[in-house]
Amino acid sequence: MIGSQWARLRSDASVPLRRGAWYRVLRVTVSDAVLDVHQRVVNVPRSALQMTPRAPGVWAIVPRPGNARQLPQSWGARYGVCPKCHARAPLPKGPLNLRCAKCGGVFDVGWGDTYDA
Repeated sequence: MIGSQWARLRSDASVPLRRGAWYRVLRVTVSDAVLDVHQRVVNVPRSALQMTPRAPGVWAIVPRPGNARQLPQSWGARYGVCPKCHARAPLPKGPLNLRCAKCGGVFDVGWGDTYDA
C-alpha cells in the first residue's frame, strides 16, 4: 500500500469509473494504477488518470459528454459531481457552494478545477 493517493479520469478510457469522481489508489505500477472502485479492485492506465495526494473536497465540474443518455438535457453543457458520494447534479451559474441532494453535504464548487475527460 502506498501513502494516501486519489485518482480520477482525465481522459476517456474503457474503465468502470464515473467522470469527475475520485477513487482511492491502492497501488501503482509502471503502467497502471490499481483503484478501489466501490470495494472492487480496478486496474486503470496511469496515462488516463489525474492523481493527487488527497481527494479534493469540492464539487468537480464535468463537461457533458456528447453521448450522455442519463443526464437531463435541462442540465446543459456541464454538471457537478459530489466529492463525498459521487452523485451528479445540475450546476447553476456561479454558486460558491452547493448542497448534495443525495448525501446532504455542502461543498464548495471547484470553478478553478479543470477536467479534461
